Amino acid sequence: MKHSLQAEKILAQINPDTKLGDLRKIASEIKKDHKLALELWSTGQFLPRLLSILIMDKKQLSQPFIDDLDKDITEHPYGEKLQLIDWLMANQLAKEKKVISDIEKWESSPSSLQRRVFWYYQARLRWVGKVQPNSEELLSKIESGIETEEPEVQWAMNFTAGWIGVFEKEYRNRCVALGERTGLYKGEMVSKGCTPDYLPEFIAMESEKRGL
Repeated sequence: MKHSLQAEKILAQINPDTKLGDLRKIASEIKKDHKLALELWSTGQFLPRLLSILIMDKKQLSQPFIDDLDKDITEHPYGEKLQLIDWLMANQLAKEKKVISDIEKWESSPSSLQRRVFWYYQARLRWVGKVQPNSEELLSKIESGIETEEPEVQWAMNFTAGWIGVFEKEYRNRCVALGERTGLYKGEMVSKGCTPDYLPEFIAMESEKRGL
């Protein structure tokens, strides 16, 4: 596919050593340009697609459009796939009220990536201190369904349980017990300064940091 001169100029700035901060700097210069975003997305390449997400017009994020992005993302290797969907959620989906109302319906989506977004969004709300009234309901669903979910969704459900356990003391013991029962992420190595995903350790460390 032949690219516009603007797209060619931008693509020439991107190479395997390009960092996320570099992409943000490029995006800050472009600002919002949905047409260019679509052109960069059409390359099928990981880094141009990350940049594409940053300059999309969130007003254009209809469910059919998101479904098309989802389908494209599933073609990437696992690590890239997760980074793309999480980047899309943080930089676009969670910033548009109309899309947030869609996210809240994705719990039972046939797409594992959209189910991941549903749970990751619930975790993110709590992560920033916005305790929600549906924690009891969500925790019950996590307890009954986490062990049979796809790995990408399983992690987000676990993350949600972690933040419920941190910020809502009445559920803390249940969340710790959930981690002990499933054993998910127990013994997993993490980088220095990072919190383990194993719920008993996650909840203890994050609660201590906050004096909770």
